[in-house]
Amino acid sequence: MSETLDIHLLGKDYRVACAPAEREALAAAVAYVDEKLQHIGGKSPLGTGNTRGNGERVAVMAALNIAHELLQLKNATPDLFAAVDSEALSHQLHGMENRLDAALSEYQSTTV
Repeated sequence: MSETLDIHLLGKDYRVACAPAEREALAAAVAYVDEKLQHIGGKSPLGTGNTRGNGERVAVMAALNIAHELLQLKNATPDLFAAVDSEALSHQLHGMENRLDAALSEYQSTTV
C-alpha cells in the first residue's frame, strides 16, 4: 500500500507516492536533490541563488551532476553493482552448487 510524502523543491510543493518502507529513503533522496539544487542555484549567473527564473536549468544541471556521480560510483565499484542483481547472483550460486555436486560425485566415484 502506498502513502504520500509532501516535498518542496525549487520553491514548489509536490506530493509523491511511496511505500511506507521507502519513506525514509525517499526523504533522504529529496534532501540530497534539494542540496544539489541549492548549490547549483547559488552558482547561477544571476549570483543571487534565486532559482525561480532558471529553475529548469538548475534542475537539469542537478540531474546531470547526480547522474555523473552515479556513473562514477558504478565505474569505481563494478563488482558491487554486479552483485546487487539478486537474480544473477542466485543463478551464479545455483551454477556453483551444480559444479560442486558434479565434482563431489566424480570424486566419490574415483575413490570407491
